[in-house]
Amino acid sequence: MCIYQVYFKFRVIYTKWIFCSFKVLRSLIEGDALFERTLFLWWRSQWSVSLVLLSLRKGLLSMPLDSPSAALAELFAKARTKPLNEMTAQEVRAGASKLRAMYGQGPEMGSVHEVAVESGEQTIEARLLVPQSPPRALIVYFHGGGWVTGHIDDFDVLARKLAQRSSCAVLLVNYRLAPEYRFPAAIDDATNALQWAATQGQLLLGAASPLPLIVAGDSAGGNIAAVVARWARDKGQPEIAAQVLLYPVTDADFARPSYVDPQLQPLLTGEMMRWYWDHYLPDAVQRQHPDASPLLAQDLRGLPPTLLITAEYDPLRDEGEAYAARLVAAGVPTEFERYLGQFHGFASFVNMLPGSAAAIEHIGQFIDHRLAR
Repeated sequence: MCIYQVYFKFRVIYTKWIFCSFKVLRSLIEGDALFERTLFLWWRSQWSVSLVLLSLRKGLLSMPLDSPSAALAELFAKARTKPLNEMTAQEVRAGASKLRAMYGQGPEMGSVHEVAVESGEQTIEARLLVPQSPPRALIVYFHGGGWVTGHIDDFDVLARKLAQRSSCAVLLVNYRLAPEYRFPAAIDDATNALQWAATQGQLLLGAASPLPLIVAGDSAGGNIAAVVARWARDKGQPEIAAQVLLYPVTDADFARPSYVDPQLQPLLTGEMMRWYWDHYLPDAVQRQHPDASPLLAQDLRGLPPTLLITAEYDPLRDEGEAYAARLVAAGVPTEFERYLGQFHGFASFVNMLPGSAAAIEHIGQFIDHRLAR
């Protein structure tokens, strides 16, 4: 059994033996203020998430980068001609688009609709993928790429697999990219896309009653999804049934341990993230705005049930897990998972990394659970 599958099973049994483990008990006793907060969260009923977060913080769970991921990281390292900070946004986008051929083909859909979404004075593209089975919900998906790269064509195979597994329609949003369109252009596009999904999207799907809405995204797209979910909560509409955040950007704090440890950065590095932030939002003060750094939002209560996935080898790992801890503290039903032995972006490498298939199955199970309630 591969390591991501081990951990995928691990979260189910972990809480059954954790208090029987002397090693864990000792680490708790020797812990810092995090232990007191985690113990409090345990009594808040989200104890399994809190204990997993604590044990990860203590370094009790770790695995080497798995073989397929290590081979792919080595391939990318050899193909890199110059550092990211010496490249233009156009050069980075051109390199990212070459990956499309590596993903292969996605499953056939019942229908595919290329649509236009009005966003202020702009019009953005979106793609509505409808599975062959009647859709149970509508997922609004925001792609990753550091707010600088990424296109719906790059994420088409991932979205098709997600639509097939979840039996949900998926709306891929081509939000505007930096540096041509800096913050908050992507957020404006995302909120308008969500409103489109709640109105025209529902009409296009032709369901007898409105389908539940789910927001989802990876990396920078996870950042956008988190902001949009809070925006919908504050606005009171549309109602969001769940949010799925894959290794999201939640803060601009470059001093976190996962940001400064080069051993955790086989693909995305801390320096790369600084480059992305400089293109998206150069003003360091504005980065503290909760629409840029959702971890800094004052109140997370009332947000939709959340699945938050991080990768062990990722500079964004710590800020994603900090956001999971805050969701738990706010009483938000939260399912958290750190995928051991995986690097940043692993879920996007469909048909390439087995970890991607595991993540898609995990998302499908989460959606099954939420829609069954």
